[in-house]
Amino acid sequence: MDRMLYVAMTGAKNTMLAQAINNNNLANINTTGFRADLAAYQAMPVEGDGYHSRVNGIVAGTNVDFASGSLINTGRELDVAVQGDGFIAIQAPDGGEAYTRAGDLKINNAGILTTATGNPVMGNSGPIAIPPHQKLQIGEDGTISIIPIGQTPETLAVLDRIKLVKAPAEQMVKTNEGLLRSATQEPLAVDASVTLLSGMIESSNVNSIDALANMIELSRHYEAQVKLLKVAEDNDAASTQLLRMS
Repeated sequence: MDRMLYVAMTGAKNTMLAQAINNNNLANINTTGFRADLAAYQAMPVEGDGYHSRVNGIVAGTNVDFASGSLINTGRELDVAVQGDGFIAIQAPDGGEAYTRAGDLKINNAGILTTATGNPVMGNSGPIAIPPHQKLQIGEDGTISIIPIGQTPETLAVLDRIKLVKAPAEQMVKTNEGLLRSATQEPLAVDASVTLLSGMIESSNVNSIDALANMIELSRHYEAQVKLLKVAEDNDAASTQLLRMS
């Protein structure tokens, strides 16, 4: 009886956790550069004296789907998309270095180049400051150039270069803020092979059809586990009644 309860109870609990991960993916379908989360399941024996005859089904952790999203042409001078593998280095809320594929950049009121969510973009020696200008260009290698106000195109001046990095997927971890970081927590080195496409952004890599189908499947799994709990309760009541009769 209790074995049935263990399976049903842990199954229902972890199905809800998986549903939360899937729902977060769905909520970020339109988030630029978003990387979908993947839930990893594992059967874990319940520790204790004697033989391990009770098993919990758990979500052992989450991984990240590093597949690329589709490219969207915006024509906006501050929009960039990373070609192939690689990431844009940004400053995380705690001051450390994090990485993203979201290239919908903007300039805040202090003149700092940031992501759409407000994280400063890192350059050769820290966050990139953009002075007043009449035109801005971002090169394939991340070089930022401007034409100062009142100047001619011949006075194009190089300001800084966006820090572009690359690392194997297994060396990257995702934070609660949706940013990527090095698994060692050490800043990654600049990789000259990473290039940008100007005037374009990368969409989320979440497949809406797969995510919706997964949501329905997880809902059915949860209902099945709850029904199993009810069956266990009914069986327990029936057993108790039989014992009373005897």
